[in-house]
Amino acid sequence: MSIRFGANPIIWSNDDLRELGAETSLETCLGEARQIGFEGMELGHKFPRDARELAAILARFGLACISGWYSSSLLARDADAELTHLRAHLDLLKALGSTVLVFADTSGAIHGDPRRPLAQRPQLAPGDWRQFGRRVTQVAAATAAEGVRLVYHHHMGTAVQSEADIDALMDATGEEVGLLLDTGHARFAGADPVGLARRYASRIGHLHAKDVRAAVAERAARGFLRAVVEGVFTVPGDGCVPFDRVFQELRDYSGWVVLEAEQDPAKADPQTYASLGLRNLRQLVAENRR
Repeated sequence: MSIRFGANPIIWSNDDLRELGAETSLETCLGEARQIGFEGMELGHKFPRDARELAAILARFGLACISGWYSSSLLARDADAELTHLRAHLDLLKALGSTVLVFADTSGAIHGDPRRPLAQRPQLAPGDWRQFGRRVTQVAAATAAEGVRLVYHHHMGTAVQSEADIDALMDATGEEVGLLLDTGHARFAGADPVGLARRYASRIGHLHAKDVRAAVAERAARGFLRAVVEGVFTVPGDGCVPFDRVFQELRDYSGWVVLEAEQDPAKADPQTYASLGLRNLRQLVAENRR
């Protein structure tokens, strides 16, 4: 099965805490990514949102547009209203040839506020999952009809964070909804990325590969962004996630494997860590998908 390796610009410039990597230009990010050997990039806040301009700059560096994060508010509005808000982003992805939509509900989310502890994240009551899942499925069916698969990104500080949250989401949604397995967010949340890969292999449509420094995660209850600055995430092979077992469970996976290990670039040189991460990922895939 086909695997393509890409990167997220958050390695160079953080989207939630924009002073991290603020001085790094988009051209530096794309140039280093291409030099390292990545085939594509996900979108970030420094990318132009005009399709022609975006296509031109990516073509200059020989990189594909993999996808781009979209923040939904389906806990507060219905699917039709969400699709109206999504339209410009979806059209941009389609124009660039992207076939995957990275989707996460951020209603009441606290991951972007360094003052908010993780305990203050939004949580759904057991009876709320059915309506939420129905809305996500409706949006996913609509994007699929236009050739773009919705993959739900579980994320620290949001309503879908824990392993129980992920299980509830998968149970409440139809097959139209894919899962974005983020190994770093899973491990940080106390979930088992190997178990998630095993249970949802047929629905995993996108993979964000990052490792976790366990000692930082254990003291990170004060807040998500504080943990990022303190180095909770790193590249595969530099932390505690058992990537060999993850890839064994995903031996039939086909699609993008995206390196997305945000750190403070002043402490962790992006080119050095991205090079190490890609090298380790290539080796892990080669060794565990035979």
